[in-house]
Amino acid sequence: MKVWKQLILVVAILAVAGAGWLYFVPGSSDFLKKAGVGKNAATTANPAAPAGQGRNGQSVPIVVVRAAEQAKINDKFSAIGTGKAKSSVSVTPFAAGRMNEILVTSGTKVEAGDVIARLDAEAETIAADKARTMLKDAQSKLKRAENLSSTNTVSAVQVSDAGLAVDNAGLDVREAELALDRRAIKAPIGGIVGILPVSAGNYITTTTQIATIADRSDVLVDFWIPERFAPSVKVGAAVTATSVARPGETFKGAISSIDNRVDPDSRTLQVQAKITNPNDALREGMAFQVAMGFAGETYPTVDPLAIQWGTDGAYVWKITDNKAQRVPVRIMQRNTAYVLVNAEIQPGDLIVAEGVQAVRQGGTVQIKGQPASQSDSGAKPTASVGEQG
Repeated sequence: MKVWKQLILVVAILAVAGAGWLYFVPGSSDFLKKAGVGKNAATTANPAAPAGQGRNGQSVPIVVVRAAEQAKINDKFSAIGTGKAKSSVSVTPFAAGRMNEILVTSGTKVEAGDVIARLDAEAETIAADKARTMLKDAQSKLKRAENLSSTNTVSAVQVSDAGLAVDNAGLDVREAELALDRRAIKAPIGGIVGILPVSAGNYITTTTQIATIADRSDVLVDFWIPERFAPSVKVGAAVTATSVARPGETFKGAISSIDNRVDPDSRTLQVQAKITNPNDALREGMAFQVAMGFAGETYPTVDPLAIQWGTDGAYVWKITDNKAQRVPVRIMQRNTAYVLVNAEIQPGDLIVAEGVQAVRQGGTVQIKGQPASQSDSGAKPTASVGEQG
């Protein structure tokens, strides 16, 4: 390439570099004005500097700040759980036989001990009557033996044998009456009878399910909580439950049981809550959204736009006397309106939310809406705090 072409190329590069310096470098225009370059150089003598400049004419970044506040984290929890009756029993008979009658229907409310069905009991009735007869006979023999023993007609051993026969006959009566009583199928608990899977006339065995009885005066809801909440959960703590099928109603309850170990696979702890069911509106198997509150942990909050990232992690700019200070933060929780952080920030501290790109460590800034004279004098901002821009 010829020399004159090289000179032209060098001049062009210098011109582009100079234009870039004038456009991008902060304070370059003020430098030219002080040097008397440009048609606006004479304005430097005017003591009233425009917005974004200090009294000395230096350019100052304009920022929007918002005051830090406080909020709680881990102060509430909700989970989906499945409800079950306070107690539920599947009724099966003690003996096999033909079903003679069923005394209840689905939905019947019964008390513990109520007879809900009967099996054929003719053979057991005969056996019970026979046992009673044998008992009477044994008692008569004992009485005769006792009368004869007074005249030494029978020995004491014979009297003892007669007494033993009475005791054995009494046991036979109890056994026969128990077998007869078990032909009547009784409710083991109080509650509501479910759908009956059998009917009169069926032959049933000791494994045949006659009915299900559920006591749903209270509903137990099993749900799982993250292990971080494990130390905060106590038996008796209040909870509220909303049925997924009945979203407009809220039911109150309390923690009734807590498991003794955290599941190592899911890192959750099983918890059981007892929900009152005064109007019998809830059923076993329903899905519930259970919510409970905790004391929680308090952290400062900042605007989501204030969070910046560097090589050493997240940070924010805190403004003190119009000077910027870089404060490292650890994000604890993000919300739509604010971010909870763990940092050396107090409620009321001014945090830069907009204009963060032009802020430098220890640099002077001007808060939007505050006169430049206040920025130079270090006055605290008033109405500009929390301004949305």
